[in-house]
Amino acid sequence: MAEKKFITCDGNYAAAHVAYMFSEVAAIYPITPSSTMAELVDEWAAQGRKNIFGETVKVVEMQSEAGAAGAVHGSLQSGALTSTFTASQGLLLMIPNMYKISGELLPGVFHVSARALAAQSLSIFGDHQDVMATRQTGFAMLATSSVQEVMDLAGVAHLVALKARVPFLHFFDGFRTSHEIQKIELIDEASLTSLLDRDALKAFRARALNPEHPVTRGTAQNPDIYFQTREAANKFYNAVPDMVADTMREISKITGREYKPFVYYGDPEAEEILIAMGSVTETIKETIDYLRKQGRKVGLVTVHLYRPFSEKYFFDVLPKSVKRVCVLDRTKEPGAEGEPLYLDVKSMFYGKSIQPMIIGGRYGLSSKDTTPAQILAVFENLAAEAPKEHFTVGITDDVTNLSLPVGEEISLAKPGTFEALFFGLGADGTVGANKNSIKIIGGSTNKYCQAYFSYDSKKSGGYTSSHLRFGDLPITSPYLVTTPDFVACHVPSYVDKYDVLKGLKPGGSFLLNSVHDVETTCATLPDHMKAYLAKNHINFYIINATKIAAELGLGSRTNTIMQSAFFKIANVIPFEKAVEEMKHAILKSYGKKGEDIVNMNYAAVDAGGNAVEKVEVPAEWAQIEDRGFEHASNASYPEFVRKIVEPINGLKGDQLPVSAFNGREDGTWDNGTAAYEKRGIAVNVPEWQIANCIQCNQCSYVCPHAAIRPFLATEEEAAASGMDWKQGLGETKEYKFRVQISPLDCTGCGNCVDVCPAKQKALVMRPLEEQLPQQKNWDYATSKIGYKQVVDKTKSVKNLQFAQPLFEFSGACAGCGETPYIKAITQLFGDKMMVANATGCTSIYSGSAPSTPYCTNEKGQGPAWANSLFEDNAEFGLGMHIGIEKLRDRI
Repeated sequence: MAEKKFITCDGNYAAAHVAYMFSEVAAIYPITPSSTMAELVDEWAAQGRKNIFGETVKVVEMQSEAGAAGAVHGSLQSGALTSTFTASQGLLLMIPNMYKISGELLPGVFHVSARALAAQSLSIFGDHQDVMATRQTGFAMLATSSVQEVMDLAGVAHLVALKARVPFLHFFDGFRTSHEIQKIELIDEASLTSLLDRDALKAFRARALNPEHPVTRGTAQNPDIYFQTREAANKFYNAVPDMVADTMREISKITGREYKPFVYYGDPEAEEILIAMGSVTETIKETIDYLRKQGRKVGLVTVHLYRPFSEKYFFDVLPKSVKRVCVLDRTKEPGAEGEPLYLDVKSMFYGKSIQPMIIGGRYGLSSKDTTPAQILAVFENLAAEAPKEHFTVGITDDVTNLSLPVGEEISLAKPGTFEALFFGLGADGTVGANKNSIKIIGGSTNKYCQAYFSYDSKKSGGYTSSHLRFGDLPITSPYLVTTPDFVACHVPSYVDKYDVLKGLKPGGSFLLNSVHDVETTCATLPDHMKAYLAKNHINFYIINATKIAAELGLGSRTNTIMQSAFFKIANVIPFEKAVEEMKHAILKSYGKKGEDIVNMNYAAVDAGGNAVEKVEVPAEWAQIEDRGFEHASNASYPEFVRKIVEPINGLKGDQLPVSAFNGREDGTWDNGTAAYEKRGIAVNVPEWQIANCIQCNQCSYVCPHAAIRPFLATEEEAAASGMDWKQGLGETKEYKFRVQISPLDCTGCGNCVDVCPAKQKALVMRPLEEQLPQQKNWDYATSKIGYKQVVDKTKSVKNLQFAQPLFEFSGACAGCGETPYIKAITQLFGDKMMVANATGCTSIYSGSAPSTPYCTNEKGQGPAWANSLFEDNAEFGLGMHIGIEKLRDRI
């Protein structure tokens, strides 16, 4: 037996690692969350990495997923072992070729990080809707549940596809397994390679299209023979389950982990059984362990081979004692009598002597976190006198009333597991630092580790949370950390926005990046935090990482400082060892950028460990009434904002019931909701220097977020405002002029300062806190002064800036070069615009619920925006145009 080797990687890496071994050609087109697989294969090929044949994989990137599937088809016909990687609508675009590939018995392999489909909205997150839409194509379908299983079983797809002549789709949960970092055992390549059927490979090569012995394939057939030739392939599919079982048996010998087409876990005489596939099975196993300690006879059947669905191997593992079965599907098939896995399982029992009650339910769409508390609710429903059928779990459905009630979250982590939760800002480096931390702990100790990173849909500047676990036992918890031992808040403003202490264990540690000293920090903490810290005996630490980063020349990147502070406080590994490893990682990451960059980051490591301050929590804080986290809503805001937008922005979207979306079932969203976010994410924002301003309006023109604008006021308006104004110039000389900044909407990019042509800059960057009083001036200027159409806006960029932008405060990155153009277009034509948007950066910053930056003027007019898909943008827009022309013709 070869010596065990461990690596710390995510599911995408594990799949790509195995795919590279068995592939000669990879035809790719990247789509989230599968892109990393294609990128890794491309990178390894560029580096000259060898596959099992001692050759470098030939990688070709196409211009669409449909093109990639076509290239896979052609490559397989030429006799080359070929793979691709995809998800969501990208996979659906491959369906026409999938029928061809399977119909022609070609051993292609698709690795899919299963993802939600764009329906009433786009979602980049994970469920099984995409793979379920391909189950009729003739591909065999193999499901894996964890990063370790991806490493162990991805090879089954390649080995059996070649031997069976049936193509395989290997799938795992997108944005869970695909992006979850785990310390796993590397499969022994020599042992895995030895399972390759060389005779089958030789036969595949011999069948390839070749002018030396040409044949014709892909003919058109008439009714006389099509039916027969379609049925002729049955024998190949009948052979697949045995081949998969045999290959899994061999892999079980290599890994020491038991694999079968269906795997049973739980009480040998279980009466209540769940059936599922994907990462939820790991959560179910934890819950089963918990229930069995209470004497419950429960179990789980994990589905690995989903197509062909084998009755033989299903009943091989199903306990004869079963009385009740619940099938969990991570998909939705509107209008069906039940979801696919449920219907497949139900059909297995027709005519059998064993006839348990069978119910089905849906869970976890779009990566909705599925926790032990939800699985407990599923088991409780299954045991009920009259179980709810076709239920949902994890949401509150108060419209069709299908949801199960879920109790309080419980921690089922194995003894000795340390759980940590980090709140960060997109592009502040928090996620990258935590990836390094996992690799440091996984690589320098014998501990098992897991990391998962949760994002909102915004680009840089959005909310991120990092969920890390370390322990001496394998970690099998594929859900978010809800009961952490350690919480770090890297963004000072988050303490007022989110309930960052929620679930922090008594005696745990809380680290806050605070721009204040101890006294001011304590004075400004919300009451609910003070009470929680005192009542739960939390160890409270602060560090001014923002200041340290600025002093070291790191700008807003506080990641390395906060990473060092984490290692200092958490003591998961000795701090000196952590410093050594962090500096080693810095040298590896930044060595090519020069000694100064390396030394700057070294200094950040040292500062992070030395600058942490322990804050003594006053005992009297325990007397404060803890009314929990409360978000103060502005009563003047529209009802839609108060009831939908604000809860989502406050990370409470999971708690919104189905009824909240009555009337919006088609995905419709109100315009202009981004204006109510007021994120306050900038460290520094511009301050207008009135004496230096030459009134060119270039600052407004280049602002990516429309957070700085010129205003014109009459003498009376200016006097009533209580603000400083200067006399207008040229065409605006009859008015007072002022540039106004919205500090809470600014992202701090500094574009406005950079573009200012004045000899002495009319804008200087100042700390956000100093500029917060300007927010009331912004509110006054936009609501009371408004926008005056007194100049020809088409005449110059300067004049255009006096027009109201109908695109504001988008989720674009700070300093974005695209959004100023969109903003200018809306100033010119916004009241007459319809937008056909392609999926990509523009769709994410233009329409990520709950934030909609396209807004309306005082007449309620503004751009009407819609997004279809990535690949049909021109056609979508053309359809809009043709439709409008037709309606005009009618008029």
